[in-house]
Amino acid sequence: MWLGIDTGGTFTDFLLFDGEQLRVHKVLSTPAAPEVAIIQGIEDLGLSDRESLERLVIVHGSTVATNAVLEGKGVRTVYITNYGLADLLTIGRQNRAELYNFSPQPRSAPVPRDLCLEVGGRLAADGRVVEGLTDAELERLRQQLRVLNPEAVAINLLFSFVDDQFEQRIEAIIPDGIFVSRSSRILPEYREYERGLATWLNAWVGPLMQRYLTRLRGSLDVATLSVMQSSGGTIDIDQAASRAVHLLLSGPAGGLAAAKFIGEQTGCARMLTFDMGGTSTDVALVDGDIALTNEGRIGPYPVAVPMVDMHTIGAGGGSIASIDEGGMLQVGPASAGAEPGPVCYGNGGREITVSDANLILGRLLPDAFLGGGMRLDVAAAEREMDLLAARMETSRVVAAQGVIDVANEHMARALRVMSVQRGVDPRSLTLTSFGGAGGLHVCALADSLGMDRAMVPLHAGVLSALGMLVAPKQRWLSRTLNQLLSEITPSVVEQLYSEMAEDGRAELIVEGVLDEQIMVSYSVDVRYHGQNAYLNIPWGSREQLAVQFHQRHQQRLGHVLDLPIEVVNLRVKVDCEVDRPQFPQPDLSPLPTPVVNSAGVALWQREQLSVDQVIQGPALISDPVSTTYLAAGWCCHKDCLGHLWLQAGLEN
Repeated sequence: MWLGIDTGGTFTDFLLFDGEQLRVHKVLSTPAAPEVAIIQGIEDLGLSDRESLERLVIVHGSTVATNAVLEGKGVRTVYITNYGLADLLTIGRQNRAELYNFSPQPRSAPVPRDLCLEVGGRLAADGRVVEGLTDAELERLRQQLRVLNPEAVAINLLFSFVDDQFEQRIEAIIPDGIFVSRSSRILPEYREYERGLATWLNAWVGPLMQRYLTRLRGSLDVATLSVMQSSGGTIDIDQAASRAVHLLLSGPAGGLAAAKFIGEQTGCARMLTFDMGGTSTDVALVDGDIALTNEGRIGPYPVAVPMVDMHTIGAGGGSIASIDEGGMLQVGPASAGAEPGPVCYGNGGREITVSDANLILGRLLPDAFLGGGMRLDVAAAEREMDLLAARMETSRVVAAQGVIDVANEHMARALRVMSVQRGVDPRSLTLTSFGGAGGLHVCALADSLGMDRAMVPLHAGVLSALGMLVAPKQRWLSRTLNQLLSEITPSVVEQLYSEMAEDGRAELIVEGVLDEQIMVSYSVDVRYHGQNAYLNIPWGSREQLAVQFHQRHQQRLGHVLDLPIEVVNLRVKVDCEVDRPQFPQPDLSPLPTPVVNSAGVALWQREQLSVDQVIQGPALISDPVSTTYLAAGWCCHKDCLGHLWLQAGLEN
C-alpha cells in the first residue's frame, strides 16, 4: 500500500492507494506537533495496526524545517569560521529589502556574536594552505564549545569545497550529541556567504527535524518512510534527518511532482501551476520538467541548495481580510491557520477570511465541505462579514466579492512573476489549479492573464499528497570548478562527475535501489566571464556548451556578448523512478441533470460526470476534497482520467 501525506498549514492531506482503490482524506493540521495529525489520519484510514503498517510505504512532505525558519525558532547553534569572518552571515550581501527606504528597521543577526567562533585552517582559492590549523586551536575550540553548550554546530571555512581537510578535523573534535553541519558536505560551492548560510540553516533547524522524524519513526516503526525534498525527489527518513536545509520546500515540491506526472499522462507539457491551500499560494512554471533554482529564498534568507523554482505568497483560503489605516481592504498575508481557522469552521475564529467570502458568495457548499465531513457555519460567517461590510460602507455580498477580488489580484501578480516577467506568454500555457482552494479561483485568474485554457486535476485538493507517490528517489550533488570553458580539461571534469555520481549512487543503494535502476545526468552552471549570475545547461563538448549557452542567454536575457565563457559549477542528478501505482480510472456514470440553486448556479458532483460531458458556467463542481467554480463564459468537460478541462468563450 502507498500513502502520500502532505502536511500543510491548515490541513494535512492523505492519499492512499491499496492496489485497487484510491482513498483521500483530510484532517486539520497540528502545527505544534505535526506527527499528531499524521497519526490521526492514519488511524482514520484504519491503518494503525501493525499488519497494515508493515505493508505501508509512506512518503510525506514536512513543514517542520520551513516553519522553524519562518518563525525564527531554530536551536542554539555555534557558527565556526576562519579568523576575521565571524560577522560574515550578519553582513551578507548588503542587499536592501526596501530599495527606497532610507531608514530601514535593523534586522537581528542570524547568529549572535558570542556564538560565532574563529579558527585557522584557511585555504587560498587554488587549495594552498594560507594558515594552518593547530592542535592548540582545536583544544581551545573544544573548551569554547563546552562553555557555550550548543545543540548544533555549523562549520564554514574558506574554500572548503576545494579541500575539506580542516573542516573534517574540526568536526572530529565536536562532542557527541551535538548536531554537526559542515559546508563541504552541505553545499561544496563557491560564495562563502550562501554556502555558510545554507550550512547554518541546516544546523539551526536540523535537530528539530531530527526529533520530529524520530517521533514519527517511533509511532510508525515498521512502515517504510520517506520525505519529499525541495528539489522534487524523495529521500529516506534516516538520511533526511541530517539534511534539513534540503526539506524547506518539501510540501510544495510534491504538488509540482504531481503536475509533471499529470502532464505526462495527458500530453499537456506546458503548465502554469498554482497551488492554493489554506495558508499560502505557490506558483510555478512546468515546461516538460520541474524547473529548479539555486537562488531560492525562505523568509529573509537566500537558500542556495536546489529547490523547485516557485513564487509563494500569503494568499490562501485562510488569509485574513482587514481594513488598513487608510481605509483600504487588505487580504493576507496573515492567516487564520488551522486554529482557529476561518470563521465558518466554527472553531472560534472571528476574522473574515477568503473561505468565508467564498461561502457567502455561494461558492462553497456548507453541507458538502470535505465530502460532508465538516459542516460550515454560514450564520457566523455572515455575522462577521456584516461587520467588515459596515466598515467598508457597503453590503455583505459586495464586501465578500471585494475580499475575493483582492486575493485574486495577489495571485494574478504572482502568476505574472513566473510567466510574463520571464518572457513567457501565459496564453501559451495551461493554467493548472490545485490545492483545496484553487478551483474556486481558477477562472478569474485565467481571465486576468488572458488565458483561455485551464485544468483542475483529479484529486486536486490533495494533489501534493499524490505527488509524494509519483516522485523519484533523488539526489543532487554539486562542486565548484570556476574555470574558463577554453581552459577546462575534459578528463578532469569527467573524473569529478564520476566521483559525485558514485556518492549519489551509494546513497540510493542504501535505500534499496538496484544499481541498474539508477539514472545519472550531468549539467553545468555557465556564465560570461565577469558576470555574477549563471545559467544551467546540460553537459557536453566545449562547442555544444558554447552554442547552448549563447542560445539560452539570448532567450532569457535578450542578448549575447562577445566574452569568454566560464564554467562555474558542476552538477549531477542521480535518481531512480519509483514503481508508480497504477491508479484506477474513476467511476464515470453520468448525472443526467444538475441541481440548480437559488442564484441559478448548477451544482454538479464531479465523480458523477460522464466523459466529455460539457458543462456551461456558472456552475459548481464539488468532490470530497475541493470545489471548482466554473464562471459564466466558461465551459468544461471531464476526460477519461477524471481531470477537468476548462475552456473560455465556447458555447455548448
